Amino acid sequence: MTRTAVITATGSAVPAHVETNDMLAQRLDTSDEWIRQRTGIGQRYVATTETTADLAVAAGKQALDALGDGPEIDQLILATTTPDRACPAVAPEVAHRLGLGSIPAYDVAAVCSGFLFALRIARDAILAGTSQRILVIASETFTRLLDPNDRATVAIFGDGAGAVIVESGDLASPGAVHDIRLRSDGGLADLITANGNPTRLNPLDVTHDPYFHMQGQAVFLHAVLNMEEITRQSLDAVGWDAESIAHFVGHQANARILHAVADRLEVDAAKVNLHLEHVGNTAGASIPLALDDALRSGRIQPGERIAMASFGGGATWGAAAITAPSMTSPTNPS
Repeated sequence: MTRTAVITATGSAVPAHVETNDMLAQRLDTSDEWIRQRTGIGQRYVATTETTADLAVAAGKQALDALGDGPEIDQLILATTTPDRACPAVAPEVAHRLGLGSIPAYDVAAVCSGFLFALRIARDAILAGTSQRILVIASETFTRLLDPNDRATVAIFGDGAGAVIVESGDLASPGAVHDIRLRSDGGLADLITANGNPTRLNPLDVTHDPYFHMQGQAVFLHAVLNMEEITRQSLDAVGWDAESIAHFVGHQANARILHAVADRLEVDAAKVNLHLEHVGNTAGASIPLALDDALRSGRIQPGERIAMASFGGGATWGAAAITAPSMTSPTNPS
């Protein structure tokens, strides 16, 4: 058997409060039609009392509850752009609340690409033999970064968390991570920004703008081109052509972006997984949220080929080629 990292369980969580497009239209100059035409989003969940840690714990617990027998979790990696505090990191608190003891637990910050970055770290640890079973969580309360009067961003983002459990298994197993690759370009840092943490600024500057900002047209272009290129590289690396892909689970930023990437890859539009209509853009949590939803609803079946891709602030981007997990633990290769 060829050893690799295998996804064996998933989980997800969203806040209790739902905000529909019509609800936004009551306080902002927008409409359900305007939002749907430009983004494909119909509603989003907004954290009113929940923290990033709360959502991470809920998603992590769901994944743990779905887990089969096997080794104990020996590492926790949490991707987030919205930690509850600048210090300490969120992950140790999450590990403690999940009863995982004193395992290594740490945060990863790669904005909307955070999940793929965390998954790559987990896969590499599995391949190196330094871990046997890792809990990977992406949790975001991104709405707290937004200017409440900015219809362009308030309409897009929502809050939530997604989790996967990754462990050592056979490359032929459902859930196998066949390829995952990452990129970044600091020259594009100003495309997507949020200056909420003023550590590099004068804290007495009353003109300081703490809110999230995005250069929409430039982000669209870079997202489409970079997601297409890196996804194509990932598929080529494992010898999969577009026809063989059953599902494209991309970062749920915007329906137009996802369809543009799929079109350039020559992936049928029917294979594009669109979860953002129900939850909005949940930043780094969007891919595991969409994956968990599709698995639990039966839209994705075990063993089917999945292409994943993301683009986020930094700029960061990545892609992965996996097979859909069966949600039962594989037999560890000897």
